[in-house]
Amino acid sequence: MLQTKEFPQERPDLAPYAARSAASRGRKHHEDLRDPRPAFERDRDRIIHSAAFRRLEYKTQVFVNHEGDYYRTRLTHSLEVAQIGKAIARRLKLNEELTEAVALAHDLGHTPFGHTGEEVLNRLMENSGGFEHNLQSLRVIDELEERYPTFNGLNLSWEVREGIIKHSSPYDRPSGIIDEFMPGVVPTVEAQIINFADEIAYNNHDIDDGLKSGLLSIKQLQQVELWQEMHESIARRFPGLDEERAKCQTISALIGSFIADLTANTLNNLEAFAIQTTDDLRRVNRQVVDFTPEFAEKNRQLKRFLFENLYRHYKVERMRVKAERYISMLFDSYLKHPTLLPLKYVKRMESVGRERVICDYIAGMTDRFALDEFKRLFEPYERV
Repeated sequence: MLQTKEFPQERPDLAPYAARSAASRGRKHHEDLRDPRPAFERDRDRIIHSAAFRRLEYKTQVFVNHEGDYYRTRLTHSLEVAQIGKAIARRLKLNEELTEAVALAHDLGHTPFGHTGEEVLNRLMENSGGFEHNLQSLRVIDELEERYPTFNGLNLSWEVREGIIKHSSPYDRPSGIIDEFMPGVVPTVEAQIINFADEIAYNNHDIDDGLKSGLLSIKQLQQVELWQEMHESIARRFPGLDEERAKCQTISALIGSFIADLTANTLNNLEAFAIQTTDDLRRVNRQVVDFTPEFAEKNRQLKRFLFENLYRHYKVERMRVKAERYISMLFDSYLKHPTLLPLKYVKRMESVGRERVICDYIAGMTDRFALDEFKRLFEPYERV
């Protein structure tokens, strides 16, 4: 195999503050590359072909997999984040491949059963280093994927790995950022975009899923200013439109308004802080991607509504409590009887410790596998 450069076709129209493959800090492991793809495009492709990415198809967003085929999963959520992130990056003339790679990888370390799984594992791992899904995503791409002959992990570019470890949202608080990634220094503009694309995606698809499930109603949503504005604009544009189409068009308009506000305000911030290059961004060390204050307040109102009316709905709460029990009982069983685990995991205990191996194993499960494993271990007539 020939050693080739990874950045022969850098896009000529990138803004000066965009990240470039040619300026990447590189990869942890040397590779003999077979083709001359730009570095961030290669990273995006490796993420899509990883086992961890495929498993996102059966991991919870809000509704557990068996509750219906319509609802979003971690996989469809990640795709929506990537689509929204690329739309913003294109308008700002940023590196779309880097944006897409961070978007597709940002949830690779997520547990089964959504944030409940993360909270339970963090509690169970309290005396063994804890659990935080940004750090787990980094473990997946640096250690746990096994695809290449001379190294573990996916050997992704430094900028993608930085974007993953510094991913931040109301549900993702970076903790214990490794010295390698400049703690306290903001990541690339592309990585900052994903923090907001993540929020835009789940706010809007959770409305859709909440309405589809019957846990939310259009009448309830009328108390949310953003929804009311968009819903009324659709009604004026398409009088007499049926409820289902009106819902879809309102959500589409909401996403468009989020993107428009974020893009305009980010351009203003880049100009106000005189950021011309990525070096300027690191020096100024300010978050430049953000909503306007007025829009941010409307967004907070929407998030409060979803928290009170969807995420804490009694039916969602019932599944959350069951999920806590599933994960806790699986963890305790493996801890007391490690030979219940596949042999390759038992062998890894010598190098990384029993608790961390068990944590890796459970975090990698899909909802469906976790439920099946629970049956195999605790239902006497279930085949093992």
